[in-house]
Amino acid sequence: MLAIVIAAFLIAGSGAGRPPDGAGSAAATDSTAWQVEALLARSYAGGWNTLPIGERLARFGRRMEGIPYVTGTLEAPGGETCRVTLQGLDCVTFFETCLGLARVMVRPSGAAAPTLEDLESEITFMRYRGGRLTDYTSRLHYTAEWIADNVAKRVADDITPSLGGVRLPVRVDFMSTHPGAYPALAATPGFVPVIRRIERRIGAIPRTYVPRARVAGIEPRLRTGDIIAIATSIRGLDYSHTGVIDRGADGLARLLHASSAQGRVVLDTTIGAYLARGPRSNIGITVVRPRAIRERN
Repeated sequence: MLAIVIAAFLIAGSGAGRPPDGAGSAAATDSTAWQVEALLARSYAGGWNTLPIGERLARFGRRMEGIPYVTGTLEAPGGETCRVTLQGLDCVTFFETCLGLARVMVRPSGAAAPTLEDLESEITFMRYRGGRLTDYTSRLHYTAEWIADNVAKRVADDITPSLGGVRLPVRVDFMSTHPGAYPALAATPGFVPVIRRIERRIGAIPRTYVPRARVAGIEPRLRTGDIIAIATSIRGLDYSHTGVIDRGADGLARLLHASSAQGRVVLDTTIGAYLARGPRSNIGITVVRPRAIRERN
């Protein structure tokens, strides 16, 4: 059971849990559209579009403080679609949504204000392998692959090696060995061998991490908006949690994240302190820095 709960942190919207009542309905979509467009309107009014992308990301994250922690929001009957909601977030959909909002603010000159559909397009590009949604297996379920794919798409840079990162052996197989934990795999057993092949490919991706004992020492080099992936020693998994660095008025590198323990999006302690109080299976962090976007044509 512990491993299944941890997988909920790792795999975007795929763990145990229950979406909010009505998630995926027309009413829920209308509510999300209104929330997204109102949030973006306030952000433009505040001049956020002139800020570095990391600052924009974190400001959207702070706006989401208090939103309930909910898993399973990406799962619904029917085929795979890019689902976006502000009714509830897990640790991955939290940073994906914040990054999508930060990116969508960069518009072609003279373009209309972005909408929920524009945000869905941004998140589709980030959430799916090569930016293409085909079926459930095209989603970047494992954080290690999300990082590698989004580095290749020039969405972000993995700066961990520059922080003194060391090799992180990645051997993932949790999804293929626990298909009953994933409604899409249980409903379509033919997806399981596809996931197994993807897991083998992920095992060949070079990964690095900063060991937990060294994390406090590299905090001064972290920036607001850096995406943090917490590496785990639990068999079959790569990372157990994700969040975003926010340096507030005190200048400390605090973790802004959707917390299952606190049941909502929160601004927590410094990342070093967060790791120090957490389970020993949280062995360190990988740090991903969003790339600036030039004005779109």
